[in-house]
Amino acid sequence: MPGDPIDAERVRATLSAVRTSAPLVHHLTNEVTTSETANVTLHWGGLPVMANAPAEAGDMAAGADAVVINTGTASVTDVDAMIDAGSRANENGVPVVLDPVGYGATPHRVESVARLLDAVAFDVIKGNVGEIRGLAGEEATVRGVESVGESDGAASAARALAAETGAVVVASGPTDVVADDGAASELAVGHERMGSFVGSGCMLASTLGTTTAVADASDSPVTSTREAALVACAAYGLAGERAAASEPAGPASYRTAFMDAVASLADDPLDADVESRLSRV
Repeated sequence: MPGDPIDAERVRATLSAVRTSAPLVHHLTNEVTTSETANVTLHWGGLPVMANAPAEAGDMAAGADAVVINTGTASVTDVDAMIDAGSRANENGVPVVLDPVGYGATPHRVESVARLLDAVAFDVIKGNVGEIRGLAGEEATVRGVESVGESDGAASAARALAAETGAVVVASGPTDVVADDGAASELAVGHERMGSFVGSGCMLASTLGTTTAVADASDSPVTSTREAALVACAAYGLAGERAAASEPAGPASYRTAFMDAVASLADDPLDADVESRLSRV
């Protein structure tokens, strides 16, 4: 599709570029999913590092290839470190991904994300539909960290948030929406079992950080943050489908199969139909 030039070959080439360059992806992530986000980054071929301490967060970000900020369990002090890391990343041209977990659930989460958006220029903002609608100023219901009942309007909210922030916005769900200031696309890739274990959204943010880290290289298969985000969503969903195809017995075995699928997808040539599942909205 013109303007959305991703297909199986583009996904394969981007994952190959990740494995070749092994980008350092600095995470300031939540306590629940630290292991999952580190491992999914490693399995894609990136090099994860977790450095939340205020004494080192900025220095680590300045030397990274991408920074992923996840506010799921962030204290006020954690947010201070995130602002330092994001600012240093901006100064050094390092792409920054924001995952505003549970935005809207409490005043602290709203204030924390507002501080981050005031201080840091994010390249990608990834959330569920409720989080993205809330950030776009629309009414949304978030229960804990989960979106409740909102599935319509994701594209318009993502476009509005992209226009306001200048970031590529990803609204994740059964169908992912990827939007920038100019356009939005839907990508129908993935499997319902991806919601059967905690951390799938956080791992998508890590995947986005890993692909955006290679978008600036002169020979990169992706030439923009938007393309890198589309490739990340496609690869992540395809891994979910590959894991489901092995018919694991339960959620724990599916989680293991998913991690194996990420590693195998990064190694194996893809023969998947991506283009027909991508549409402009």
